[in-house]
Amino acid sequence: MRNKHIDSLRGVAILCVLVLHFTLAYGLKNSPLGDLLPAWLLRAAYQGNFGVTMFFTVSGYLITSTSLRRWGDLSRIDIGTFYLYRFARIMPCLLLALAIIVVLGTFDVPFFSNSDGDADRPASYFFIAAGSVLTFWHNQLMQTAGYFNYCLNVYWSLSVEEVFYLLLPLSCLLLRRNWLIVLLCCAAIVAGPVYRSLHTDNEIYFMYGYLACFDAIAIGCLTAMLAQRTAPNALQGRILRIMGGLALAALYLRGIDGHEVFGFTLVALASGAFLLGSSAEPAAAERAPGKSLLRWFGQHSYEIYLFHIIVLAGMRNVMTKESLGYAARLPWLLLFLCLTALVAALVARYVSEPANAALRRRSASEHYAR
Repeated sequence: MRNKHIDSLRGVAILCVLVLHFTLAYGLKNSPLGDLLPAWLLRAAYQGNFGVTMFFTVSGYLITSTSLRRWGDLSRIDIGTFYLYRFARIMPCLLLALAIIVVLGTFDVPFFSNSDGDADRPASYFFIAAGSVLTFWHNQLMQTAGYFNYCLNVYWSLSVEEVFYLLLPLSCLLLRRNWLIVLLCCAAIVAGPVYRSLHTDNEIYFMYGYLACFDAIAIGCLTAMLAQRTAPNALQGRILRIMGGLALAALYLRGIDGHEVFGFTLVALASGAFLLGSSAEPAAAERAPGKSLLRWFGQHSYEIYLFHIIVLAGMRNVMTKESLGYAARLPWLLLFLCLTALVAALVARYVSEPANAALRRRSASEHYAR
């Protein structure tokens, strides 16, 4: 059963990413927002990587809590089932997204091909990059090659998630004690700021490295383990969500610049507080199903993440930043959000959901056949 508070947090996180990428492509300053909003608030549009940190925390929380519900204890994870379920959720629409980028890039369509700005790379980089997304080291490739492909660059965070999915069941089965798993998570939380402190002059390292991101995932894992032991009541949950939400807003407005070392950890801790509050038994007034646009974005955040950059690259081929006028900038942003939502809905409806269900059914039928 879906949790509406977690879906809302994911919706906020993916919108942060969408606004960041649109702002980098077209800017918001030369628009009605530039006149209506103060400069400090406009700068918030550039803090979208904090949204990715929220996603990492949510991922650690959801994967751990789902595993606890499914197997009762992390040491009893069925590694084959765990990997199959992750493959079924991730790969079908990822393969579609990569196929679109590779085909258009092969025909040298701008923003899909193997060069980005002044960083021209040989053609082999394009196919290596596509393969690296599937083999968990795209972020590492970027640390050596820099920003070299407009569409593929954003998939660095998927490599971080994939390595987490790879390591979690192995770590749990090897350690076999919850307190050892807690120690491993604590080590990751300590390693994050230390690693970032060594690379504050290079954003590809302090934002995209495995160690730069695993502290957020570890905080999500610990939050799930804590929620299993001592879930808050409805009032406590509401207070935690309010406090976590306010902390996230304050940290987001404060920004990344000057807070490279601990900023991401603090965002993860605030997200963890919100997630812990989301684990509370809802009050009667909160049990109504209800739907919202924000929750819809959260429910489809993976499809949006994969395909929004393809939509934006296509729009940049239609309208350049220089040719987009003052009055057209906000409608162009709204068009970007609408087209991205439409593509994500179609991919979810016709690709990811049926493929996910089919792979799980096939696995279940093979299991019972044994």
